[in-house]
Amino acid sequence: MAVGIRLKGDGWTAEQVDRLNAAIDPGGNPPDGLIFHASGPVDGGWGVLDFWESRAHFDRFAAERIGPAAAATGITSQPEVHEFSVHEYFPH
Repeated sequence: MAVGIRLKGDGWTAEQVDRLNAAIDPGGNPPDGLIFHASGPVDGGWGVLDFWESRAHFDRFAAERIGPAAAATGITSQPEVHEFSVHEYFPH
């Protein structure tokens, strides 16, 4: 079952997220199980809204790619993670 994942990185900036994405390369090497991703500035930091085929897909991506890339790019704060059930979504 699909899940939504909402992240908030307190104090994160666009520049940090750009460096993180450059290290992860989600465009050139898309994560397995990712349905949709969007991010942008929120009060006090950076917000991410993802939809995944399962929580296990997100957890694997976070452990194998986000964590190491964040450490390499100097992002030390852990994001707040909120999971929610997805009743439906419409692929384009």
